Amino acid sequence: MQVTETLNEGLKRSYKMTLSAKDLDDKVMEKLKEAQPDVEMKGFRKGKVPLALLKKQFGDRVLGEAMQETVDDAMKKHFEEKQERPAFEPDVKMTNQEWKEGDDVEVEMSYEALPPIPEMDLKTIKLERLVVKADDAAVDEALANLAESAQDFKDRKAGVKSKDGDQVVIDFVGKVDGEAFEGGSAEDYPLVIGSNSFIPGFEEQLVGVKAEEEKAVTVTFPEEYQAEHLAGKEAVFDCTIKAVRKPVAAEIDDELAKKYGAEDLAGLKAQISERLEAEYAGASRAILKRHLLDVLDEKISFELPPTMVETEAKQIAHQLWHEENPEVEGHDHPEIEVSDEHSKLAERRVRLGLVLAELGQKANVEVTDAEMTQAVMNQARQYPGHEREFFEYVQKNPQMRQQMRAPIFEDKVIDFVVELAEVSEKEISKDDLEKAIEAMNDE
Repeated sequence: MQVTETLNEGLKRSYKMTLSAKDLDDKVMEKLKEAQPDVEMKGFRKGKVPLALLKKQFGDRVLGEAMQETVDDAMKKHFEEKQERPAFEPDVKMTNQEWKEGDDVEVEMSYEALPPIPEMDLKTIKLERLVVKADDAAVDEALANLAESAQDFKDRKAGVKSKDGDQVVIDFVGKVDGEAFEGGSAEDYPLVIGSNSFIPGFEEQLVGVKAEEEKAVTVTFPEEYQAEHLAGKEAVFDCTIKAVRKPVAAEIDDELAKKYGAEDLAGLKAQISERLEAEYAGASRAILKRHLLDVLDEKISFELPPTMVETEAKQIAHQLWHEENPEVEGHDHPEIEVSDEHSKLAERRVRLGLVLAELGQKANVEVTDAEMTQAVMNQARQYPGHEREFFEYVQKNPQMRQQMRAPIFEDKVIDFVVELAEVSEKEISKDDLEKAIEAMNDE
């Protein structure tokens, strides 16, 4: 196939590819010869059907395959010789639309080439890792939060009325049209006012009750109530208040520790300290990663494929618009205008994406099957009861697998670069780390 360059401006490329009628016919006959031994046709023994008859019978079908294979082979050879990679799938179209058998085939191929990525001595990169220790104050604060989460209830003084958040212990009997209904009664039931665990309107009517008081609570079952015979009906619950209890934080002791799976309080404190430092390390790594990306973005400059930037900018604009308009779930909305800010952010993302891809390729960074499986398992936990369906969806969806693979690959490349860079450590307080995270998010 004859290839002639028609455009070479920046990263834009265009070529005219001409396949002679003779070469195309030779390709068709070659494919027919390959298939001949397996062809059976009435009046001929298997493998003995004449090529002329095969061409008459199957020529049109084979012609399309031959044309496609020839173009694909020519494209592959072209990219190997030019040592180029297209940013997107090349746009390939036949230009002589009035083509008929016996004519040469003329094809136009256009694409944007991925730019060559300048090399950088990664050992010259200087980074700072922020280190935060879990001090006693942070551990005590976390302990207090745990104690509050594991709150207990203590009886209020006799005659004191219940408040929102209190626990009332009640006996109740529910009736519809004066008749008790199945499942509408209980004894010594501990109900936290404001927990929204009962029928709407029930708990609010228990605010202000006292121990040993009788209270008739009138509510209407929702129209969509699961028990059809009660849906939409008014019911009266005759309640006996047996106790009113106020919420109190649990004691910070060995018993609290055991509730959270530790042997004793010292063990719980050690667990909390380890968890806090893991959280601090995660936040510190996010800051380190951002600084590294800033360095790469500043130090490595090259021409960007315009279509990649344009596509990324549109995606950014679309995503930000939906974040600002969460009530719009679908895509039935006005066209979203791409701003200079969107384009600038898109340029950064495209540049860094190409740089990290190049670094990862040169370093032979790969995402293992085990890492992908772990990522799928982690995400599947967001769909309790439907984990198997999620696994099957990911398995059948190459785009979804690529979306899950990309951040793993990126993190592994970041780790590779950090290992080569000159990294110093700076110990700071938890408050300073929080300020650093806020500053990073505000950028």
